[in-house]
Amino acid sequence: MNWSDPMSEESAPEDGVSEEEMLMVEDTEQESDQALYHGDSGELLLDARRVLVQLLAGPSLDGQRHSKLWPILIRDEAAIRSRLSNLFLQLVIDRDLQVAFTRQAETGDLEVPRLLRRANLTFLDSILLLHLRQRLTQAEAHGDRAVISTEEIVEFLGVYEQVGNTDRALFEKRIYASIEKIKKHSILRKIRSSEDRFEISPTLKLLFSAEEIQALTRIYHDMRAPEGLSEQDDEMQSGEDHE
Repeated sequence: MNWSDPMSEESAPEDGVSEEEMLMVEDTEQESDQALYHGDSGELLLDARRVLVQLLAGPSLDGQRHSKLWPILIRDEAAIRSRLSNLFLQLVIDRDLQVAFTRQAETGDLEVPRLLRRANLTFLDSILLLHLRQRLTQAEAHGDRAVISTEEIVEFLGVYEQVGNTDRALFEKRIYASIEKIKKHSILRKIRSSEDRFEISPTLKLLFSAEEIQALTRIYHDMRAPEGLSEQDDEMQSGEDHE
């Protein structure tokens, strides 16, 4: 029988199957071999779909924190990369660090919708990210874990305080706001045995190239005290997030 033929009451099948029942059969036949629920037309296995969702939810997929998902990502990399390309997203993987994340694909002059929004970083946010990146490099060079405390961060960012500032509490509030923002993006991970010490995520290594670090270091070195920060931070467009 040709399922696409229109059917009238007069031409109903002799076996008594209704049109509604036939449509349900047709919908079932169109479902993927990997269907997990009624109407599912997805082609990925359940574990691969979980990998895809983690990448889209962001900020990253980490082999240490997501030990069950990492081998699935490697196994189904081509299929997952293809699904992300359909969304104009690029999959970035560092197998040595066991870190992966997505970013907007470079599409040149082609106008495409953006799924990921650019994160608004204040000057303090940017300074802190650069400092954490440098600490990560130093720790890796010595074969150590990249660990930093809240006290160390406050002390480091203190040199960027505006000269003559009379509201130290407000400035420290801005520092803690930057720390919370970086924590939110899983770049700083609290160490279980400590309340104010964090491990720096290796994801940060993929966000700054060596050339960018050198350029930013020169710029920010010139902006340190005594000139310090202006009363209002200029927001800098830097990086991408999933919010």
